[in-house]
Amino acid sequence: MLLLRDLCSLALVFAGGAFFLAGTAGLWRFPDLFTRLHALSKSDNLGLGLVVLGLLLQAEGLAEAIRLVAIWLLAMGAGSTTSHLIAAKALQTGERPWRP
Repeated sequence: MLLLRDLCSLALVFAGGAFFLAGTAGLWRFPDLFTRLHALSKSDNLGLGLVVLGLLLQAEGLAEAIRLVAIWLLAMGAGSTTSHLIAAKALQTGERPWRP
């Protein structure tokens, strides 16, 4: 059973890393600030969530698990707030969303 838990944990951490890489690819590929922010905020939140789920499988106690979930929730809140503030300031300064 330990091997199965370790393999699931490893798969979740690698999947989270893949989402981080996908967000980085979106940062390079997308044409404007708003689409780049969208790609980064979504992929980073999901990537961190998968990494935390993988680490939760390895947590030795409830206190450690609660800390991991708290880190994830705080990072999601901070990332969303930061993305919103950047997008709002860009709109105030005249930046317009890309239109194909």
